Amino acid sequence: MKKILVTGGAGFLGSHLCERLLADGNEVVSLDNYFTGSKSNIVHLMSNPFFEVIRHDITMPFYIEVDEIYNLACPASPIHYQYNAIKTVKTSVMGAINMLGLAKRNKAKVLQASTSEVYGDPQVHPQTEDYWGHVNPIGERACYDEGKRVAETLFMNYHKQNQVKIKIARIFNTYGPRMHPNDGRVVSNFIVQALKGNDITIFGSGEQTRSFQYVDDLINALIKLMQTDNDFIGPVNLGNPVEFTILELAEMIIKQTGSKSKIIYKPLPSDDPMQRKPDITLAKKQLDWEPEIKLEEGLKKTISYFDQLLKES
Repeated sequence: MKKILVTGGAGFLGSHLCERLLADGNEVVSLDNYFTGSKSNIVHLMSNPFFEVIRHDITMPFYIEVDEIYNLACPASPIHYQYNAIKTVKTSVMGAINMLGLAKRNKAKVLQASTSEVYGDPQVHPQTEDYWGHVNPIGERACYDEGKRVAETLFMNYHKQNQVKIKIARIFNTYGPRMHPNDGRVVSNFIVQALKGNDITIFGSGEQTRSFQYVDDLINALIKLMQTDNDFIGPVNLGNPVEFTILELAEMIIKQTGSKSKIIYKPLPSDDPMQRKPDITLAKKQLDWEPEIKLEEGLKKTISYFDQLLKES
């Protein structure tokens, strides 16, 4: 039995990861300040004697003895990470320093949940791990994009200078149950609007593309990455290489919900990328992983979750 720390453990991804790690027979500690996470995401795990919940902000030092650390703590949707841009940068940078210091003291393995946002509005398509990105360092999204880029730098520095055992995952658009209904991300936005019968809001022409992976596929990949030997550290793209336009996504959700919602168009926000698609050749080779759940199947589960959530609210 390993003792594993999950920062952001009450969030969308963190709660699914905690659930899976417990099911695999580990002792798990969830660390969260509940800025975007919610206890409702992990309340069903509280009765497990090997699950511990701690309220803490990772911009402050934290001390515990653990074997592995998954560093997932950071608001990940534009609405939330732009709400307090300075705090977002602090969470990515100071949080990384604190978790790397903890890993160094414990001789623990630590995984950084990085993001496809490190590629910015990419000029290379699809994106491979050796692409350096096209990021506006003073734009509206920079607090998140550049914070995650600096976190990757810190991870590499700690690895080279202090031999800390690291893993870097670049996570592409992920969706599924326990997404925040008001997080402003396209899947949750469209589903909530469709279920309420409201207009579905597309920013821009709707021709911009995204690649959507279901949360269970991502959790499998993160665990596989952590289990690789110390020679492979990443970064590695984790996402679904099947590309959809935003308009195709909206039409698919309208069809699945049976909604009478109409599609309306609004101006595109600044620095919003026009294309986003991962090249997952490295993940296939090093992790023997690729997504298995098709968008139609994942949307069905996610719509069911939001339908129940709206009925209870």
